[in-house]
Amino acid sequence: MPTRAVVCLPTYDERDNIEPMIRALGDVLDTTRDRVLVIDDGSPDGTGEIADRLAAELDWLDVLHRTKKEGLGRAYLAGFARVLESDAELVLEMDCDFSHDPADVARLIASCEDGADLTLGSRWVEGGGTVNWGLLRRFISRGGSLYARLLLGIPVRDLTGGFKCFRRAVLETIDLDAITARGYGFQIEGTYRALRAGFRVVEIPITFVDRRVGESKMSGSIVLEAAHHVPVLRWKALRGKL
Repeated sequence: MPTRAVVCLPTYDERDNIEPMIRALGDVLDTTRDRVLVIDDGSPDGTGEIADRLAAELDWLDVLHRTKKEGLGRAYLAGFARVLESDAELVLEMDCDFSHDPADVARLIASCEDGADLTLGSRWVEGGGTVNWGLLRRFISRGGSLYARLLLGIPVRDLTGGFKCFRRAVLETIDLDAITARGYGFQIEGTYRALRAGFRVVEIPITFVDRRVGESKMSGSIVLEAAHHVPVLRWKALRGKL
């Protein structure tokens, strides 16, 4: 049977989350035609080994081992390349720390099956939101999305979110090799390139819950990278280089 969807799950030091997340995804996916790809960046806490043990048990789970931590963007690009070698029609991004609810995966898949080329799980559309976030983090996230939306001139409200479902045609069309950003900037650029290529982007509301265990990978350098990357994207677009 052809593969319908692959969930790309990048990990770094997620030993407490990896097995519960994979089990949860197994409960919501149709594992006769959906798969999960763990992309582990050489986690020193043994996350990759746990994923390997689970993959030996679950025939719908694959593991891609990378030798070092190079950022979220690099991990996703490696995952996309692996998935595009298969016949999968849909490719999803999501976090491993339960900030993204596994139950929402089915809604993202359904949105693309209903005609969207790229579906974003959005915190900042009606019905969306966050849980356990302080004012500063809400300001950075909403402000970052507003900054990018205004500067790039696009209507998407949650440009920095990382819960997405792509049709494979989107990833085959946009120039993945040209994407260099590692954090928020990676998420912004992927969506921007999809819109510029004429694909239909849809936002559906989600509730983002701050991680329960483990440490956040967010840092000031990731925020600064995105702030710098947005005007560079706009400059490239204006000169026809995007």
